[in-house]
Amino acid sequence: MVSVKRRRKKRIMTHRRKLAKDIRCPLDYGLDVFGGKWKSRVICVLNAKGALRYSQLRDEMVNITDAVLSSTLKELAADGLIERRSFDEIPPRVEYSLTERGKSVVPILQSICLWAGQTHRDVTTEAPRLCQKCDFQQVRLVK
Repeated sequence: MVSVKRRRKKRIMTHRRKLAKDIRCPLDYGLDVFGGKWKSRVICVLNAKGALRYSQLRDEMVNITDAVLSSTLKELAADGLIERRSFDEIPPRVEYSLTERGKSVVPILQSICLWAGQTHRDVTTEAPRLCQKCDFQQVRLVK
């Protein structure tokens, strides 16, 4: 029979926190801050639409769960890319908008979008689906 102390120790060992993020260069930091599937999309939607309430933002994002959207918004706010503004009203109202720091990321994301669109054509014969939330078509026409 395994003692209670041993079981408790085993449980603690299996639920350790992850190690701190290992950021070795500015690129790692940048990708951590605005990289990933949903962060860049949230930034693009807020850039295109301006300040949005949570439900409006969720409607603009396709196939995102509430938990993922909520955690993405918290991470972006913690990194200073978006602002969460609460209004003392009944019913309560919260709006999300890009900060100046968040707006400074948009040209970078547009460049990545342009590069990905061009590279996608080189890799496959299928046409890439154009992003409806950023200025991909305008950026593409400039080149």
